[in-house]
Amino acid sequence: MLIEEGVKYQISQTVKGFFNSAETMTVKRNTGITVQFILGDSKGHGSMPVDHFQYLLKKSNLTLIPHKRNLLTTELNEEQIS
Repeated sequence: MLIEEGVKYQISQTVKGFFNSAETMTVKRNTGITVQFILGDSKGHGSMPVDHFQYLLKKSNLTLIPHKRNLLTTELNEEQIS
């Protein structure tokens, strides 16, 4: 999965304690080696190796929050198909 800047993720209940009990995290920068992130509700920031970030995604500890613009585009495309 491609890790893009500005993408927001929901943090699962099982790992919230490791992220200052934040509900969400937003990717600030991906250098290819590390991922820098900002925690929701001004609960901090940090970084981790890309491999660990991908592991959290694989284990469903982080879940992608779809961007509203993408949802609108998908709805428009479905209406055009009908």
